[in-house]
Amino acid sequence: MARRKYPNISQHADGMWHAWVTTGAKRANGRPVQRHIKRATKAEVEAEIDRVLDRKETGSPVKSGRKPTFQQWMETYFTTVAPRRCDPSTIVGYRSLVKTWAYPVCGTEPADRVTPEHLDEIYTSMAAAGKADSSVLKLHRILVRALKIAHRRGVVTRNVADLIDPPTAQKIEIVPLDEDAANATLDAAAGRRNSARWSVGLALGTRQGEALGLRWDYVDLETGELKIWWQLHRRAFEHGCGGTCGRKRGGNCPDRQHPLRSGEIVVEGGLILKPPKGKSKRTIPIPAELVEVLKAHREVQGLEKMMAGGAYAGHGFVFADVDGSPIDPGRDDDEWKAILKLAGVPDARVHDGRHTAATLLLAQGVRLEVVQEILGHSSIQVTRGYTHVASAMARKATDSMGQVLFKKRRTP
Repeated sequence: MARRKYPNISQHADGMWHAWVTTGAKRANGRPVQRHIKRATKAEVEAEIDRVLDRKETGSPVKSGRKPTFQQWMETYFTTVAPRRCDPSTIVGYRSLVKTWAYPVCGTEPADRVTPEHLDEIYTSMAAAGKADSSVLKLHRILVRALKIAHRRGVVTRNVADLIDPPTAQKIEIVPLDEDAANATLDAAAGRRNSARWSVGLALGTRQGEALGLRWDYVDLETGELKIWWQLHRRAFEHGCGGTCGRKRGGNCPDRQHPLRSGEIVVEGGLILKPPKGKSKRTIPIPAELVEVLKAHREVQGLEKMMAGGAYAGHGFVFADVDGSPIDPGRDDDEWKAILKLAGVPDARVHDGRHTAATLLLAQGVRLEVVQEILGHSSIQVTRGYTHVASAMARKATDSMGQVLFKKRRTP
């Protein structure tokens, strides 16, 4: 097939090859809109002309001017695109990951000149530095999404992240507390303030933010139900001065502010209430035994409120400090560690209490769909990930029952 006729291509005093391609006309005066192309070789100029004219013929946007660098595009993505889908704290983590590993490799490259080899170099350097496979995969997914948007908008001609195999991450083995360890933990918590917080976490599998964000308005001890409609979350402050105060951290800015999404509520001290992620908003039935635990907890909290008088905060949190203020997630972590140590239970994360609830429910024969509803999993596949651990627990229970019922009897 005959190649289209090229515009004039010439080599200038700077040693580079130049061409001007007409891509359309201005609506106001009809004057032509031209795209300036500059490359190191004539062949590269011809290839770019082909790309521009192909996009013109197919109706795709052909933007004039210098293409943004990879770093410029990523910052545009984090500032204008990602906030519509991601929590501000999540974006902070994403930006840090890209800044640390991707910008040193290809940050100054034009976005449309980033290659699969650049990504290979990024992932190889992360692996050599001992970064977890999950971190490498997370970065890959960030780049896939950002470059997909760049491709849609004509910033790049292809999504190079789609041209390589995604890094693999080993599946993290779920290590919940067994039944004995869960009971020992609750026994150790019994003599401490807010001990009911751990009863709720282990019995209902609430996430940390969901338990700490629970308020009495969402708990009905008469019908035995609680609503997981909010979660408490720490959100970093941002500069409200536009970066002119000279302070490095947004939290030290005189005009500091919280970046809030629709529906979020500022509580105090950098803590906010936000709706649970995904499809996790749910109503959970409370076991009768846990209802009694919560009633006793409410009585104790009522005494604290009476003693504090007007100094008691009016947030209405089920689990709060002695003055009614919310419990910081970091302090909640410390309390969990102290309880485990007191109980003589091996170290575990707060989130492992959620794993414990899931496996104990499944070990008791509760259907997958019901466990998914109680824990608020977005997919049944997430719930299914607990079945092999629950099966082991169920086997241990049935083996014990077999030893009781079918122990050797003397022959008469």
